[in-house]
Amino acid sequence: DADVDLERDVFLRSLLRELSGTLENVVGLSEASGYISVVGGAIGEQIDSSYRKALAVDRLSKDQVRDVLVDLKRRINGDFYVIEEREDRIVLGNRACPFGKFVEGRPSLCMMTSNVFGSIAAQNLGYARVEIEEAIAQGHPGCRVVVYLRPSDHVEANAREYFRIEQ
Repeated sequence: DADVDLERDVFLRSLLRELSGTLENVVGLSEASGYISVVGGAIGEQIDSSYRKALAVDRLSKDQVRDVLVDLKRRINGDFYVIEEREDRIVLGNRACPFGKFVEGRPSLCMMTSNVFGSIAAQNLGYARVEIEEAIAQGHPGCRVVVYLRPSDHVEANAREYFRIEQ
């Protein structure tokens, strides 16, 4: 009956924080981000499949992709919202990271967002490029994530590209 702040959610977020921190320290931020990207891509495929099944569609429309990106983060205690939407991009803001305080100083964890968003958008719309312009993990008060929906000759240095995987 000790007054200890420990339960499954706190434990799992602490575990992810320590795993990502260890990766960042041992192999570097870029490589750690790569490892987390692989996991994010797999999670993105699972989430995409669940939403397509629930909505009874083979592919999500652009509006559905936008709504799914916001909804999936809401379901895991993020606070994403649409800042701007154009034919070629969706710009999202975020006031609360699903990892909570555990994301601070762990920018590699942002690859979960990049890969989940990128894999869902690309699988349904054919292509996505995700740029995280601001992140709570990097000390910003919120996140700003741009999901580009069309290829470009100019790819931002910190953006990642995603393509539909034919199955």
